[in-house]
Amino acid sequence: MDCLTPQQRSKNMASIRSKNTKPEMIVRKGLWSRGFRYRLNDKRLPGHPDLVLRKYRTCIFINGCFWHGHEGCKYYTIPKTNREFWVNKVQRNKLRDKQEQQKLAEMGWHSITVWECTLKPKQKEQTLDSIAYTLNSIFLQDRQVKYEPIEPEYQMAAEIEIETFNLDDALKDAKLPRFVYDEISLDGTSNLKKREETRTSNLQKK
Repeated sequence: MDCLTPQQRSKNMASIRSKNTKPEMIVRKGLWSRGFRYRLNDKRLPGHPDLVLRKYRTCIFINGCFWHGHEGCKYYTIPKTNREFWVNKVQRNKLRDKQEQQKLAEMGWHSITVWECTLKPKQKEQTLDSIAYTLNSIFLQDRQVKYEPIEPEYQMAAEIEIETFNLDDALKDAKLPRFVYDEISLDGTSNLKKREETRTSNLQKK
């Protein structure tokens, strides 16, 4: 049974701020101290992302675990009072989040979701490091151009091996969590890969 009356529960929920929350301030200060610059709540983009990093073509959403339905998280517990209302409200929020990130993907933006629970004191620095690493990886991956090898007319004396950058391998090698990187595209493929294929196709046409 809920320990609060319906009036008390309603007052508590209404008092929760939607902007300049503690998790948002942690991410802002953490990224700023690491040299990242951003805009806040850009109304020109779907969902008005909490942080917009134009240089990295990336939007960051800092989500409360309850309001956005963080499955498996201890902070996502539905109140027993008016349960059906809260279940429907959270489901609508989750659907809206997915639709907004799909629209951003169609516009060529990456989306990173940071959950409130990953910004608790014990995990905060690791989460911020992971976000910074992911942003730098996106920056490098977006600017990578693969060139098709040209068959030489004569046998070359030595072969040159070109090493390509792989985001998944880089994150794995660095032993940083990938949970903050959440990019959605309509066909389920990565925008990074799609843009890379488009650039390769354009080079071949030329």
